Amino acid sequence: MKRIKFFDTTLRDGEQSPGCSMNLHEKLEVAAQLEKLNVDVIEAGFAIASAGDLESIKAIAKAVKGRSVASLSRALEKDIDAAWEAVKGAEGPRIHTFLATSPIHMHHKLRMTPEQVVERTASMVAYAKKFCSDVEFSAEDASRSEWPFLIQVLDAAIKNGATVLNVPDTVGYTTPEEMYNLIHFLKNNVPNIDKVDISVHCHNDLGLGVANSLAAIRAGATQVECTINGIGERAGNAAIEEIVMGLATRKDYYNLTYNIDTTQIYRSSRLIQTITGVNVPPNKSIVGPNAFAHESGIHQHGVLAEKTTYEIMTPESVGIPKNVMVLGKHSGRHAFDDRLKELGYELDKVEIDAAFARFKTLADKKKVISDFDLEAIVSDEVNTSEDEIKLVNFEISSSNKTISTAKVELSINGKIVEKSSEGAGPINAAFTAINLAIGAEVELEDFTIHSVTEGEDALGEAIVKIKKGKIIATGRGVSNDIVEASIKAYLNGLDKFN
Repeated sequence: MKRIKFFDTTLRDGEQSPGCSMNLHEKLEVAAQLEKLNVDVIEAGFAIASAGDLESIKAIAKAVKGRSVASLSRALEKDIDAAWEAVKGAEGPRIHTFLATSPIHMHHKLRMTPEQVVERTASMVAYAKKFCSDVEFSAEDASRSEWPFLIQVLDAAIKNGATVLNVPDTVGYTTPEEMYNLIHFLKNNVPNIDKVDISVHCHNDLGLGVANSLAAIRAGATQVECTINGIGERAGNAAIEEIVMGLATRKDYYNLTYNIDTTQIYRSSRLIQTITGVNVPPNKSIVGPNAFAHESGIHQHGVLAEKTTYEIMTPESVGIPKNVMVLGKHSGRHAFDDRLKELGYELDKVEIDAAFARFKTLADKKKVISDFDLEAIVSDEVNTSEDEIKLVNFEISSSNKTISTAKVELSINGKIVEKSSEGAGPINAAFTAINLAIGAEVELEDFTIHSVTEGEDALGEAIVKIKKGKIIATGRGVSNDIVEASIKAYLNGLDKFN
């Protein structure tokens, strides 16, 4: 069977979503998970965008094994130079350069003639090829480009050494039938296109990103570009979990294979939710909280009688843990370690020690410890272990008839600082006291809190988005006390400004 390659751009296009920026530690964590997910290519960033982007791509290129690592670049020598500098340490380096080909982009953005675009494509692909054997060329806004002109551009790219041709639906404009016809047309009209991979990068502006990607695959595309949870600019990108499970569930229709380890899908989704603070909606396919829930009596009866009546895939196939009691307060370290390994976590000794201490504290307060609880406390511990601002203690006074007050005691780079403040509620008072303690002007952009599991003793997961100047950071905190979870989330966000 033909194999489809998965090109993950969570760390590039996904990170460009408002509020989804990541620090180096988080990017390396995502890259390690993408390695476990077994994607073929990791697009690690846009090297020319900033010195920080270049350095993070370098670090990812060095850390990732057995995968191609790509950096995006405009069709400019300085961009390509930066991209090569970033990825040259990878086992499989790829330079991914792009140039717009639609009339609207060429006229209004590039201010270039079609002839100039063809010439630039040829020269810049050739320039990239001097550094790197694996060169991908993207015809930006291909879905709104003139098809005969695309033949000229893609032919020039192939002649000058491109190994991958990407045909993006940059603004999510096309339909599945149109995408199928476009790929079929190019496959049958571009000289030597059978010698390279045909890729698609579909945005979700009209909710058709996954449908268009699958249509392209059916027409002969051999690579799809996507992101975890479909995050990305505007309405996002085609979601990797939806594409791969479409191929997995309908093998009878597509007759294709892939390298993705589907049991790592849920872990990948949760990691991105944890780091970005962007939760998937309950009805999100594959990884949403309701994806495998059955409330209707008819559905419940059918599933109990035979799962395949209403389940076309199993929770286990995408790595969703069983929400059962696995450990209690008398459980030992060995049992804890074993369960984390079963859930797919690979932690060092310091991280396991800290997570086990959190588990024992939680087990004294909570009767039932589920896999979801373990996942929450481990993710929280790993996410905040390197924070320089830590909560030591807090005291809250709140009533519906008086002004709320909060006193917080923080450890800031090892120094204890204590401040008090009033506020419109206990959490507002605590956040104001924290601002006084760190001496910073920080605005709260967004704040959410939800339970990790069911029950009155459930863990609460708080997520904040805070703004300092023009920079927005996301923070996350977990506790069975919602005020503590909120404070921890705020501190975690503040640490990302350092």
